[in-house]
Amino acid sequence: MKTYPKIGIRPAIDGRLGGVREALEGQTMNMARSAADLLKSSLKYPDGTPVQCIIADTCIGGVAEAEACASRFRAENVGVSLTVTPCWCYGTETIDMDTHLPKAIWGFNGTERPGAVYLAAALAGYNQKGLPAFGIYGKDVQDMDDTSIPDDVREKILQFAKSALAVSIMRNKSYLSMGSVSMGIAGSIVDEKFFQEYLGMRNEYIDLTEFLRRMDLQIYDMQEYKRAMDWVKKNCREGKDYNEKPSSRQKKDTEWEKVVKMTIIARDLMAGNPVLKDMGYGEEAHGHNAILAGFQGQRQWTDYQPNGDFLEAILCSSFDWNGLRPPYLVATENDSLNGVSMLFGYLLTNTAQMFSDLRTYWSPEAIKRASGLKTEGKAAGGVMHLINSGASALDFTGQQEIAGKPAVKPFWEISREEAARCLKATSWCPAILEYFPGGGFSSEFLTRGDMPLTISRVNIVKGLGPVIQIAEGYTVSLPGKANKLFTGRTSPSWPTTWFAPRLTGKGNFRDVYSVVASWGANHCASSYGHIGAELITLASMLRIPVSMHNIDEANIYRPSAWRAFGMNSEGSDFRACRTYGPLYG
Repeated sequence: MKTYPKIGIRPAIDGRLGGVREALEGQTMNMARSAADLLKSSLKYPDGTPVQCIIADTCIGGVAEAEACASRFRAENVGVSLTVTPCWCYGTETIDMDTHLPKAIWGFNGTERPGAVYLAAALAGYNQKGLPAFGIYGKDVQDMDDTSIPDDVREKILQFAKSALAVSIMRNKSYLSMGSVSMGIAGSIVDEKFFQEYLGMRNEYIDLTEFLRRMDLQIYDMQEYKRAMDWVKKNCREGKDYNEKPSSRQKKDTEWEKVVKMTIIARDLMAGNPVLKDMGYGEEAHGHNAILAGFQGQRQWTDYQPNGDFLEAILCSSFDWNGLRPPYLVATENDSLNGVSMLFGYLLTNTAQMFSDLRTYWSPEAIKRASGLKTEGKAAGGVMHLINSGASALDFTGQQEIAGKPAVKPFWEISREEAARCLKATSWCPAILEYFPGGGFSSEFLTRGDMPLTISRVNIVKGLGPVIQIAEGYTVSLPGKANKLFTGRTSPSWPTTWFAPRLTGKGNFRDVYSVVASWGANHCASSYGHIGAELITLASMLRIPVSMHNIDEANIYRPSAWRAFGMNSEGSDFRACRTYGPLYG
């Protein structure tokens, strides 16, 4: 059973005994309980269980109680720190001093006691000590006995907590590089310093010959393999073979057996498998503690063996032959930076992610010329073609629904019928042998339109370090004629998503062309929903500046210290991240 980090809640109080502290004990603890109730009822871990909260044993009126709280938090695996108070407290004597815990303070807006004064004093202390913290303060005055949490406070607590939990969950996990650099793609040149200093993660490596060893020596669960093959034959419909000289039926059947074994082996490499210990492979049973992996594939592997498309698509999805389950994140072509973008989206939403090439910008004029059709609605400014042969989770067929609209849901909310529809909407085309001489199978589906989507990408720039790009928008449905024409011009045997970013009329988002022209790499990660604000908050915790986004300024939430670095929010973000440096640096 996985052990997830808890949220620690610190009720801070005016330490003066003799009437002051005693009068505030009940209200302060009630604030802590209200915050804990909100978090436990609103947030879940990736396995679907409610987030756990720990409230300090006593209110914190001074440094001795602050350290007693810190000691308990360390023992209880607390990964997020939220201080709450309705009153004045002794600033630097009561704050949380852990340098790695994301931290926030909720100061009660009431007139009887100056909770806002403590909030300002404590944040000033944090800023002076170089410990960025988030401030939470309601816009409306509340009565002293009001135990409710106003909507604006609730929004800030949850935005902070979601991002802080993501930071905490990824810490001490691994990125597993399966193979090495794919086709000279910069993102697959794994940057250990980035993973260690910014994310607090390890880097693990295996050569792809490990797959051959495990297949040849049958180092996998044979019973599961048989069950998986039965499931594949029943649920994975083989699609059109676009090759001029198709492989024989016998060769394709052998490739199916190999890609299923590869999928099981990749998962075992990431997460381990106790069955392997019973088989006499105790070392292999441990896995690599990988929350994220990348599969090199091209070209050394795929010139000789079946491609990793089935492996990536099934592991990244929310279901397989074992039923509904959390996704295992695997990046195509070992693009670790796009994998990190997928990881951020996953930890913020608990939903499957999609890995894509940002292949083409189709302008309204080009669409009209090629198909005779006029774009309307969200596609009026043109569309971006997101397509890749690999890690496009089948969830992105759009066959799951929320309130009758296409969606991608956490695995515990997906019905068996919805999973079956995702499988039915997907065909598995024999690999294009020009690309993949070793064969294999690629998923083919078309994402349903009108799904809110956020695409993102982490890039590393020499002299600057990591930056992140974010674009919110919607999937769109093109008329059947246009879709067939356009996919036929590229790779019709791969999954297609048509995406229209939300435009702002200025900068990188003045039009769709500018979004494509400004994108920093050939890949992007897609997450269901509009999570750009949460990604910005998460990036600030890790000290990764945001180089491009279309998020409303009113929704941007960063540590209070960022305001001291200038009035322009983008410039202040870069300056603050450079000043503080990586979280674990």
